[in-house]
Amino acid sequence: MKKVAIVTGGTRGIGAAISVALKEQGYTVVANYGGNDAVAQQFSTKHKIDVMKWDVGNYEACQINVSAIEEKYGRVDVLVNNAGITRDGFLHKSTPEMWSAVITTNLTSCYNMAHCVINGMRDRSFGRIISISSINGQKGQIGQVNYSAAKAGVIGFTKALALECATKGITVNAIAPGYIDTDMVRAVSETVLDGIIAQIPVRRLGQAREIANAVVFLADEKSGFITGTTLSANGGQYMA
Repeated sequence: MKKVAIVTGGTRGIGAAISVALKEQGYTVVANYGGNDAVAQQFSTKHKIDVMKWDVGNYEACQINVSAIEEKYGRVDVLVNNAGITRDGFLHKSTPEMWSAVITTNLTSCYNMAHCVINGMRDRSFGRIISISSINGQKGQIGQVNYSAAKAGVIGFTKALALECATKGITVNAIAPGYIDTDMVRAVSETVLDGIIAQIPVRRLGQAREIANAVVFLADEKSGFITGTTLSANGGQYMA
């Protein structure tokens, strides 16, 4: 029986690459999304991957939809917490709403989703929880106090939950990407993009598929001795 994976924010950018890579490895994948219906449906049609819309920052919505997935497919073996947003701005110019939105979507969602799947994983003595952090959660970034705090929180969440699950056949890991070639990064000016690449020792942006390959590795049954770790994938830009 195929293993079942949920990928939050799984229809665009890094999340889409993760969903596709897991499907190619034989997983049944459900890709969550929160906003763009047209893009999600195009993704689903192209890759033959189930998509489901809900707000991962809302615990009740996570409960309802995870229960529906478990009812349809029997269980959830792999959870990839990838959903994330930015609301950038210097702290003295930011609003409580900007803080709350980023913390809720990027960090609280990890609790919401993990809490909904963890008991089933414990009962089956197997599970993989992989959360996408960021280079900026490791080193900080001007104008991203909210984002950096949330992504640093993901790393702490990962370490603590890994300890709780260590004897239950469940691994909990994080991946901290650097600058990846996505629409969001490509939206900056050419001058800014050149400046970013100049700071990366390998002199290029990362590819979404490279992050997806790391997820596939950590999700594998053979990776059971790796838990509580944060895998930095940033081209050498920051060595934690």
